[in-house]
Amino acid sequence: MTKKETHRQEEIQEKMATEAEGTYEGQVSGEHAGLASPTSADMEAEIVTLNEQVAKLRGELLRRAAEFENFRKQKEREAALASSRTLENNVRDLLPILDDLKRLMHHIPAELQAMAEARPFTEGVELIRKNFSTWLEGKGVREIESKGKILDVNFHEAITQIDAPGVEPDTIIEDYQTGYTIGDRVIRHAKVIVAR
Repeated sequence: MTKKETHRQEEIQEKMATEAEGTYEGQVSGEHAGLASPTSADMEAEIVTLNEQVAKLRGELLRRAAEFENFRKQKEREAALASSRTLENNVRDLLPILDDLKRLMHHIPAELQAMAEARPFTEGVELIRKNFSTWLEGKGVREIESKGKILDVNFHEAITQIDAPGVEPDTIIEDYQTGYTIGDRVIRHAKVIVAR
């Protein structure tokens, strides 16, 4: 193909493109000529309709956001409750170990405590008991104070009653088994002996 033919072909393509644009513009202007121009009343009605749709969608969005926030808070409460229940169950399972350590320290014979060879053993057991008690306190576990107090069924379980002259009835004379709380929840009632 020569330069002349190439140039001629480009001219033909430009002419066709120009004619096509003119035809398109005529069609577009003809289409708009058939439409009636909107009145201000129609435009105001359209604005009111659109504002109502916006208000409806905004209300729906706010409801969905509130539902999601409630769902999130409920899941956080459930997770905290599950964690709290797990801690309570684990502590409840460990409390007999603490009871055994206390009984061991309470029942060590005096002559064994006086022996120099036994001192590391007794001190080691006491250290274990103290560390275990400190760990429990760190988890929010507290002993229920009982001795000398009036029986409270929310915290105490009376296992027996004995005659105690000079002591008011229902006064706790002795702790048989220590009770514990986590926060405001009782995880084990104190088993106590009370006066008649």
